[in-house]
Amino acid sequence: MLFRCNILVLVGGGDNPVYPPNKVMIWDDHQSRCIGEFSFRSDVRAVKLRRDQIVVVLEHKIYVYNLTDLKLLHQIETVVNPRGLCCLSHRPNTSVLACPGLHKGHVRVEHFGLRMTKFISAHDSHLACLTLTMDGLLLATASVKGTLIRIFNTMDGTRLQEVRRGVDKAEIYSIALSPNVQWLAVSSDKGTVHIFSLRVRVDGEDPSNHYSSDQGCAIVHQNSSNSLDSLVSSNTGSNPGSSLSFMKVVLPKYFSSEWSFAQFHVPEITRFFAAFGAQNTVVIVGMDGSFYRCSFDLVNGGEMLQQEYVRFLKA
Repeated sequence: MLFRCNILVLVGGGDNPVYPPNKVMIWDDHQSRCIGEFSFRSDVRAVKLRRDQIVVVLEHKIYVYNLTDLKLLHQIETVVNPRGLCCLSHRPNTSVLACPGLHKGHVRVEHFGLRMTKFISAHDSHLACLTLTMDGLLLATASVKGTLIRIFNTMDGTRLQEVRRGVDKAEIYSIALSPNVQWLAVSSDKGTVHIFSLRVRVDGEDPSNHYSSDQGCAIVHQNSSNSLDSLVSSNTGSNPGSSLSFMKVVLPKYFSSEWSFAQFHVPEITRFFAAFGAQNTVVIVGMDGSFYRCSFDLVNGGEMLQQEYVRFLKA
């Protein structure tokens, strides 16, 4: 769905698909009809929408179209991408896309407004999940190992922080960054939603100010390279670490890890996706129709408090 408007995108799937799995149907729910469609030679893995673009993800290629006239704007080659990994910024004056690169564990970041491409070596293993902040200046990633989540500056590719979900391998279902960029949420097949405190933040200036329009072309101001600072954030909580972290120079990297600040447990029988709500609340939605809303202590962290539970689908 395109935010809260009447435009939906439909792709067929499952054992008996209503639409072909290689077609993208653009549906206007006010008119109750299809207003556009794309056909491809292979199955569509994902579709992403901005107010000005529609992005179609195939297993080896990504197509970026102008939403108003469906004109093709960009084609991007990727490593094999069965999960359909791709994410977009959503600030009106910035246009950033992140997707797998051409090598295992690499992320390709396209700053379309700046006409700049950045490649980030994020993990040694294949990517499992990635997400951008609304302005596209921060990127969070996880690999198929599912033990570490890393946060990067998309302008210069530097790694700003690394947090640890756990020791055992896990399938990461979702990564979410809070709107104030102070918190990160991760859900996995281990039945736990983890909340981490972030030590990085965007500086006080609106990142969209680094882009300006000049005869239809976006240009970057000279100070854009300093648009992200690796600073201690203003929230009072911090991620716990090992009691042996003071010996991190001689001990394995595990002992210097940052562990989750807060946690919430859900059944392991289905996929759950987490997102941040108002203030210090987290919304968790399951593929079985279950809905949780919980809150966490901004100072002490720990087990989150369940505020609401609804089951929208019958078993």
